[in-house]
Parts: sequence; structure tokens; C-alpha cells
Amino acid sequence: MDGKIPLFIVTGASGAGKTTVIKELRGLLPDVDIFDIDSIHPFVGDDWNKIQNIWLRVARNIAESGRISIICGTMMPWDVEKCEDYLYFKNIYYLNLHCDDETRELRLRARNWSEEMIQEHKSFAKWLLENADKAYTPPMPTVDTSKTGVIEVAIQISEWVHGHIHLSTK
Repeated sequence: MDGKIPLFIVTGASGAGKTTVIKELRGLLPDVDIFDIDSIHPFVGDDWNKIQNIWLRVARNIAESGRISIICGTMMPWDVEKCEDYLYFKNIYYLNLHCDDETRELRLRARNWSEEMIQEHKSFAKWLLENADKAYTPPMPTVDTSKTGVIEVAIQISEWVHGHIHLSTK
């Protein structure tokens, strides 16, 4: 290995379960540092470029200790590639959490989201599915959270991470 380690990003449109799965993931992957991209939003504001740069810097510092990080939050490859610490990582792997439109609507209405915002995120979720093989290298797998329990979703993410850790050490 060239000293670089991979970074994992669990992405998806709002309402897919990115924040919800973090606690279970931490239990399954105690040697991996797992973060919710939105956790610093109240302190940084809406500067998503800055937020992404901060998280990649955090992940880089953790990687310097030989540990792997997972960032849970909506991050697009072309935005991550602009981050100062992008080249520090051996690979950046993306996994899409997805739920059907009905489930997304229920989850976002429970957060008092406007109909316009709900429709935007339904469209974005559709785009992610349609572009998982085109806009992501390697292609981005999808885990459906519509009817899958949070523990099973966390297990699938854990297996995905372990598959890439195994591959990246060859």
C-alpha cells in the first residue's frame, strides 16, 4: 500500500436514513470513525464547500493514525474532488442510501418539510439511482431503506466497507 487509505461516504437524498444508521454502524464498526456531515452545520452555516473541506480534513487527520472514516451525508464526487485533502485518500467510495417516494414523503413530512423541498429530494433520489453507474467511480451501490430495518442497513454498509478494505490492501 502507498500509505494512503480509503475514505467512505454514505450519501443519498434527505430522508433515506443516513443519520439514523450512524449509531448502529458505530456498534458494528468500532475501529472506524463515523461522522454525520450535518453535525457541524449549526456552527458553520450553509457553506457546504467549507463543511466538506472540514470533514475531509478531519478524515485525513484520522487516516494519518491509520484509521478509516465514514462520512454520512450528501456529498457529490465533483464537490469532494475540489476539497484540499481529496488527493490524500487512496480511493473514495460512495454508497447510496435510498427509499421509495412514499417512505421519503412520510419521513420528510414528519420534519415539516415543504412540498417543494420534498419533490426536490424525490427528484434528486431518482437522479442518484439513474447515475450511480455513470457519475461514480467505482459505480455506487444502493441500499434500500424503505422496508429494511436500520440494523440490516448497518450490516449491509459494514459488509460494503469490509469488502473495500479487503480489496484496497491487495
